[in-house]
Amino acid sequence: MTRRTVRLAHVLSTALTAGTLLATAACAQEGSRETGASRVSASPAAARQQTESPTGSPTGSSTDSPSGSPTGTLSESGAETALITAADIEDDWKQVKDTEAENWHDGLLIGKVDVSDFLSAKTDAADCRRLMDSLFGDDLLGRPSGANALRGFTEDDSRLLYQVAAYDRTDVQDSLDWMGRLPQKCDQFTMTDNGEKRTVQVTESNLPSVGDAREGVQVSVRGPVDGMDATLTLDVAAVRVGDNAITVTAGGLDGDEHDSVESAVKLGTQRLQDVLAGKSPAASPSQFD
Repeated sequence: MTRRTVRLAHVLSTALTAGTLLATAACAQEGSRETGASRVSASPAAARQQTESPTGSPTGSSTDSPSGSPTGTLSESGAETALITAADIEDDWKQVKDTEAENWHDGLLIGKVDVSDFLSAKTDAADCRRLMDSLFGDDLLGRPSGANALRGFTEDDSRLLYQVAAYDRTDVQDSLDWMGRLPQKCDQFTMTDNGEKRTVQVTESNLPSVGDAREGVQVSVRGPVDGMDATLTLDVAAVRVGDNAITVTAGGLDGDEHDSVESAVKLGTQRLQDVLAGKSPAASPSQFD
Protein backbone atom coordinates (compact mmCIF):
# COMPACT_ATOMS: atom_id res chain seq x y z
CA MET A 1 0.00 0.00 0.00
CA THR A 2 1.45 3.42 -0.96
CA ARG A 3 2.00 6.28 1.47
CA ARG A 4 -0.79 8.19 -0.30
CA THR A 5 -3.24 5.31 0.18
CA VAL A 6 -2.28 4.92 3.83
CA ARG A 7 -2.88 8.62 4.40
CA LEU A 8 -6.25 8.53 2.66
CA ALA A 9 -7.30 5.42 4.58
CA HIS A 10 -6.37 7.22 7.80
CA VAL A 11 -8.46 10.23 6.79
CA LEU A 12 -11.46 8.00 6.07
CA SER A 13 -10.99 6.00 9.26
CA THR A 14 -10.81 9.15 11.38
CA ALA A 15 -13.92 10.59 9.76
CA LEU A 16 -15.84 7.37 10.25
CA THR A 17 -14.89 7.31 13.91
CA ALA A 18 -16.25 10.82 14.22
CA GLY A 19 -19.46 9.66 12.59
CA THR A 20 -19.30 12.16 9.72
CA LEU A 21 -19.05 9.82 6.72
CA LEU A 22 -21.18 6.77 7.37
CA ALA A 23 -24.37 6.78 5.31
CA THR A 24 -27.35 5.22 7.08
CA ALA A 25 -30.22 3.26 5.62
CA ALA A 26 -32.62 5.98 6.70
CA CYS A 27 -30.74 8.59 4.69
CA ALA A 28 -30.80 6.31 1.69
CA GLN A 29 -34.58 5.97 1.90
CA GLU A 30 -35.01 9.73 2.15
CA GLY A 31 -33.16 10.36 -1.09
CA SER A 32 -29.62 11.01 0.08
CA ARG A 33 -28.33 9.46 -3.15
CA GLU A 34 -29.34 12.58 -5.05
CA THR A 35 -28.85 15.17 -2.31
CA GLY A 36 -25.42 14.02 -1.18
CA ALA A 37 -26.52 13.93 2.45
CA SER A 38 -23.75 11.49 3.29
CA ARG A 39 -20.06 11.64 2.53
CA VAL A 40 -17.55 8.99 1.52
CA SER A 41 -17.27 5.81 3.53
CA ALA A 42 -14.40 3.36 3.31
CA SER A 43 -16.94 0.53 3.30
CA PRO A 44 -19.92 -0.27 1.04
CA ALA A 45 -23.43 -0.17 2.49
CA ALA A 46 -26.88 -0.95 2.34
CA ALA A 47 -30.34 -1.28 3.44
CA ARG A 48 -30.66 -4.42 1.44
CA GLN A 49 -34.14 -5.25 2.65
CA GLN A 50 -35.26 -1.61 2.75
CA THR A 51 -34.09 -0.43 -0.67
CA GLU A 52 -36.58 -0.54 -3.54
CA SER A 53 -34.16 0.10 -6.43
CA PRO A 54 -35.00 -1.91 -9.63
CA THR A 55 -33.08 -3.85 -10.64
CA GLY A 56 -19.36 -12.41 -17.05
CA SER A 57 -18.39 -13.52 -19.65
CA PRO A 58 -15.86 -12.20 -22.23
CA THR A 59 -18.49 -10.56 -24.45
CA GLY A 60 -22.07 -9.48 -23.89
CA SER A 61 -24.62 -11.53 -22.05
CA SER A 62 -23.52 -15.14 -21.67
CA THR A 63 -26.27 -17.73 -21.40
CA ASP A 64 -25.75 -21.48 -21.52
CA SER A 65 -28.27 -24.28 -21.76
CA PRO A 66 -29.97 -24.68 -18.37
CA SER A 67 -30.69 -28.35 -18.99
CA GLY A 68 -27.95 -29.47 -16.59
CA SER A 69 -28.97 -27.13 -13.75
CA PRO A 70 -30.18 -28.55 -10.45
CA THR A 71 -33.93 -28.12 -10.12
CA GLY A 72 -34.32 -28.05 -6.34
CA THR A 73 -36.01 -25.12 -4.61
CA LEU A 74 -33.66 -22.90 -2.62
CA SER A 75 -34.64 -22.73 1.05
CA GLU A 76 -33.43 -20.18 3.60
CA SER A 77 -31.16 -22.77 5.19
CA GLY A 78 -29.96 -23.81 1.74
CA ALA A 79 -29.08 -20.22 0.88
CA GLU A 80 -27.04 -19.98 4.07
CA THR A 81 -25.27 -23.25 3.28
CA ALA A 82 -24.47 -22.05 -0.23
CA LEU A 83 -22.58 -19.01 1.07
CA ILE A 84 -18.81 -19.08 0.62
CA THR A 85 -16.29 -18.90 3.47
CA ALA A 86 -12.99 -17.07 3.75
CA ALA A 87 -11.24 -20.30 2.67
CA ASP A 88 -13.01 -20.10 -0.70
CA ILE A 89 -11.46 -16.81 -1.84
CA GLU A 90 -7.94 -15.64 -2.60
CA ASP A 91 -5.74 -13.61 -0.24
CA ASP A 92 -6.32 -12.88 3.44
CA TRP A 93 -10.03 -12.09 3.69
CA LYS A 94 -11.71 -12.17 7.09
CA GLN A 95 -15.43 -12.81 7.57
CA VAL A 96 -17.46 -10.16 9.40
CA LYS A 97 -20.75 -10.45 11.26
CA ASP A 98 -23.77 -10.59 8.96
CA THR A 99 -25.28 -7.55 10.69
CA GLU A 100 -22.17 -5.56 9.79
CA ALA A 101 -22.22 -6.63 6.14
CA GLU A 102 -25.93 -5.74 5.85
CA ASN A 103 -25.13 -2.13 6.76
CA TRP A 104 -22.14 -1.40 4.56
CA HIS A 105 -22.36 1.76 2.47
CA ASP A 106 -20.06 3.76 0.22
CA GLY A 107 -20.81 7.45 -0.26
CA LEU A 108 -18.66 7.67 -3.40
CA LEU A 109 -21.55 5.93 -5.16
CA ILE A 110 -23.88 8.79 -4.30
CA GLY A 111 -24.45 11.58 -6.80
CA LYS A 112 -26.43 12.88 -9.74
CA VAL A 113 -25.58 11.42 -13.14
CA ASP A 114 -24.74 14.06 -15.76
CA VAL A 115 -27.17 13.39 -18.62
CA SER A 116 -25.09 15.44 -21.07
CA ASP A 117 -22.45 12.68 -21.12
CA PHE A 118 -24.72 10.36 -23.13
CA LEU A 119 -25.74 10.24 -26.77
CA SER A 120 -29.03 8.57 -25.86
CA ALA A 121 -29.29 10.82 -22.85
CA LYS A 122 -32.40 9.72 -21.00
CA THR A 123 -32.16 5.99 -21.67
CA ASP A 124 -28.44 5.53 -21.06
CA ALA A 125 -28.34 7.89 -18.09
CA ALA A 126 -31.19 5.95 -16.49
CA ASP A 127 -29.26 2.69 -16.88
CA CYS A 128 -26.17 4.23 -15.28
CA ARG A 129 -28.24 5.72 -12.48
CA ARG A 130 -29.74 2.27 -11.89
CA LEU A 131 -26.24 0.77 -11.74
CA MET A 132 -25.04 3.22 -9.10
CA ASP A 133 -28.25 2.87 -7.08
CA SER A 134 -28.08 -0.92 -7.15
CA LEU A 135 -24.42 -0.91 -6.06
CA PHE A 136 -25.32 1.46 -3.24
CA GLY A 137 -28.32 -0.67 -2.25
CA ASP A 138 -26.75 -4.12 -2.76
CA ASP A 139 -29.61 -5.20 -5.06
CA LEU A 140 -27.84 -5.55 -8.39
CA LEU A 141 -30.29 -8.18 -9.70
CA GLY A 142 -33.37 -6.68 -8.09
CA ARG A 143 -35.27 -7.90 -5.07
CA PRO A 144 -35.24 -11.67 -4.47
CA SER A 145 -38.53 -13.53 -4.87
CA GLY A 146 -37.57 -16.21 -2.36
CA ALA A 147 -34.79 -17.27 -0.01
CA ASN A 148 -31.72 -15.05 0.25
CA ALA A 149 -28.58 -14.79 2.36
CA LEU A 150 -25.43 -12.66 2.38
CA ARG A 151 -21.94 -12.73 3.86
CA GLY A 152 -19.26 -10.05 4.09
CA PHE A 153 -15.48 -10.14 4.23
CA THR A 154 -12.77 -7.52 4.77
CA GLU A 155 -9.13 -7.28 3.80
CA ASP A 156 -7.29 -4.07 4.74
CA ASP A 157 -9.41 -1.28 3.18
CA SER A 158 -11.28 -3.58 0.79
CA ARG A 159 -14.69 -5.20 1.24
CA LEU A 160 -16.29 -8.24 -0.39
CA LEU A 161 -20.04 -8.82 -0.24
CA TYR A 162 -21.39 -12.20 -1.36
CA GLN A 163 -25.10 -12.92 -1.83
CA VAL A 164 -27.19 -15.98 -2.73
CA ALA A 165 -30.86 -15.58 -3.61
CA ALA A 166 -33.85 -17.02 -5.44
CA TYR A 167 -35.44 -14.91 -8.18
CA ASP A 168 -38.03 -15.16 -10.88
CA ARG A 169 -36.01 -16.57 -13.79
CA THR A 170 -37.28 -14.01 -16.31
CA ASP A 171 -36.46 -11.13 -13.98
CA VAL A 172 -32.99 -12.34 -13.11
CA GLN A 173 -32.09 -13.05 -16.75
CA ASP A 174 -33.35 -9.61 -17.75
CA SER A 175 -31.09 -8.14 -15.07
CA LEU A 176 -28.11 -10.10 -16.38
CA ASP A 177 -28.83 -8.93 -19.93
CA TRP A 178 -29.00 -5.34 -18.67
CA MET A 179 -25.72 -5.80 -16.83
CA GLY A 180 -24.06 -7.07 -20.00
CA ARG A 181 -24.93 -3.84 -21.84
CA LEU A 182 -23.47 -1.54 -19.18
CA PRO A 183 -19.88 -1.35 -20.52
CA GLN A 184 -21.26 0.09 -23.76
CA LYS A 185 -24.01 2.28 -22.30
CA CYS A 186 -22.09 3.54 -19.28
CA ASP A 187 -18.53 3.49 -20.63
CA GLN A 188 -17.62 6.76 -18.86
CA PHE A 189 -19.79 9.41 -17.24
CA THR A 190 -19.78 12.09 -14.57
CA MET A 191 -21.58 12.22 -11.24
CA THR A 192 -21.95 15.32 -9.10
CA ASP A 193 -22.42 15.40 -5.32
CA ASN A 194 -22.42 18.67 -3.34
CA GLY A 195 -20.71 20.42 -6.23
CA GLU A 196 -17.91 17.84 -6.46
CA LYS A 197 -17.54 15.95 -9.72
CA ARG A 198 -16.65 12.27 -9.92
CA THR A 199 -15.65 10.33 -13.00
CA VAL A 200 -17.16 6.85 -13.32
CA GLN A 201 -15.85 4.20 -15.71
CA VAL A 202 -17.53 0.86 -16.42
CA THR A 203 -15.59 -1.88 -18.20
CA GLU A 204 -16.24 -5.51 -19.05
CA SER A 205 -14.82 -8.18 -16.74
CA ASN A 206 -14.24 -11.79 -17.76
CA LEU A 207 -15.64 -14.55 -15.56
CA PRO A 208 -15.18 -18.33 -15.44
CA SER A 209 -17.67 -20.27 -17.57
CA VAL A 210 -19.89 -21.47 -14.72
CA GLY A 211 -23.63 -21.59 -14.09
CA ASP A 212 -26.31 -21.04 -16.72
CA ALA A 213 -25.49 -17.39 -17.38
CA ARG A 214 -23.04 -14.86 -16.00
CA GLU A 215 -21.96 -11.24 -16.31
CA GLY A 216 -19.09 -9.25 -14.86
CA VAL A 217 -18.17 -5.56 -14.84
CA GLN A 218 -15.60 -3.40 -13.13
CA VAL A 219 -16.71 0.01 -11.88
CA SER A 220 -14.23 2.71 -10.89
CA VAL A 221 -15.24 6.02 -9.29
CA ARG A 222 -12.62 8.77 -9.11
CA GLY A 223 -13.12 11.99 -7.20
CA PRO A 224 -11.95 14.21 -4.33
CA VAL A 225 -12.09 13.04 -0.72
CA ASP A 226 -11.20 15.72 1.83
CA GLY A 227 -9.08 17.49 -0.78
CA MET A 228 -7.31 14.33 -1.95
CA ASP A 229 -7.99 12.46 -5.17
CA ALA A 230 -9.27 8.93 -4.51
CA THR A 231 -10.41 6.03 -6.70
CA LEU A 232 -12.87 3.42 -5.58
CA THR A 233 -12.65 0.24 -7.70
CA LEU A 234 -15.37 -2.41 -7.53
CA ASP A 235 -15.39 -5.77 -9.29
CA VAL A 236 -18.97 -6.95 -9.72
CA ALA A 237 -20.11 -10.41 -10.82
CA ALA A 238 -23.42 -12.25 -11.08
CA VAL A 239 -24.09 -15.90 -12.00
CA ARG A 240 -27.48 -17.49 -12.59
CA VAL A 241 -28.14 -21.11 -11.68
CA GLY A 242 -31.68 -21.96 -12.70
CA ASP A 243 -33.99 -19.53 -10.89
CA ASN A 244 -31.26 -18.60 -8.41
CA ALA A 245 -28.18 -16.43 -8.55
CA ILE A 246 -25.05 -15.44 -6.72
CA THR A 247 -23.71 -11.89 -6.77
CA VAL A 248 -20.28 -10.71 -5.69
CA THR A 249 -19.17 -7.12 -5.17
CA ALA A 250 -15.58 -6.56 -4.06
CA GLY A 251 -13.13 -3.70 -3.96
CA GLY A 252 -12.00 -0.57 -2.22
CA LEU A 253 -9.31 2.08 -2.39
CA ASP A 254 -6.47 -0.43 -2.80
CA GLY A 255 -7.36 -1.44 -6.36
CA ASP A 256 -9.26 -4.22 -8.08
CA GLU A 257 -10.08 -7.56 -6.46
CA HIS A 258 -10.72 -9.55 -9.62
CA ASP A 259 -8.79 -12.65 -8.50
CA SER A 260 -10.85 -12.90 -5.32
CA VAL A 261 -14.07 -12.38 -7.25
CA GLU A 262 -13.10 -15.10 -9.70
CA SER A 263 -12.45 -17.53 -6.83
CA ALA A 264 -15.75 -16.61 -5.20
CA VAL A 265 -17.59 -17.20 -8.48
CA LYS A 266 -15.99 -20.60 -9.08
CA LEU A 267 -16.50 -21.98 -5.58
CA GLY A 268 -19.78 -20.20 -4.96
CA THR A 269 -21.46 -21.51 -8.08
CA GLN A 270 -20.41 -25.05 -7.23
CA ARG A 271 -21.70 -24.69 -3.68
CA LEU A 272 -25.07 -23.43 -4.92
CA GLN A 273 -25.34 -26.24 -7.46
CA ASP A 274 -24.55 -28.80 -4.76
CA VAL A 275 -27.18 -27.38 -2.42
CA LEU A 276 -29.84 -27.39 -5.15
CA ALA A 277 -28.96 -31.00 -5.97
CA GLY A 278 -29.38 -32.01 -2.32
CA LYS A 279 -25.65 -32.53 -1.79
CA SER A 280 -23.33 -31.18 0.89
CA PRO A 281 -20.94 -28.58 -0.54
CA ALA A 282 -17.27 -29.52 -0.65
CA ALA A 283 -15.37 -28.58 2.51
CA SER A 284 -12.42 -27.08 0.63
CA PRO A 285 -11.65 -25.45 -2.73
CA SER A 286 -9.10 -28.13 -3.67
CA GLN A 287 -11.12 -29.16 -6.72
CA PHE A 288 -10.14 -25.89 -8.38
CA ASP A 289 -6.45 -25.97 -7.45
